[in-house]
Amino acid sequence: VQLVESGGGLVQPGGSLRLSCAAPEFSFDDYAIGWFRQAPGKEREGVSCISSSDDTGYYADYADSVKGRFTISSDNAKKMVYLQMSSLKLDDTAVYFCIGVHRYGNACTYLPIGSWGQGTQVTVSS
Repeated sequence: VQLVESGGGLVQPGGSLRLSCAAPEFSFDDYAIGWFRQAPGKEREGVSCISSSDDTGYYADYADSVKGRFTISSDNAKKMVYLQMSSLKLDDTAVYFCIGVHRYGNACTYLPIGSWGQGTQVTVSS
């Protein structure tokens, strides 16, 4: 199942953006969702993940580089996941992807499931 990212754009350092991930055919009961990013010349890295279901409860995780600045959330009824990004830095410039990820217990992981979408470009520049 491929998810669809949106909401990227050009923002100045210190600014904010909210990315959206549409997952209309995704089972939030069975899997979690992760946000990843890939900057030019660098490997893709996990940014944040969220697991939210009636059975396993709520769990979110963040990479150290974004803790305190990014907030992940989900609206299971709308089949949407969001990544609110604040205090953006030049190093946050990347293509951002959302994808299903495996759970480990009630925790989300950065082990992707399915195929990558096209992503959404976030450019932080003055």
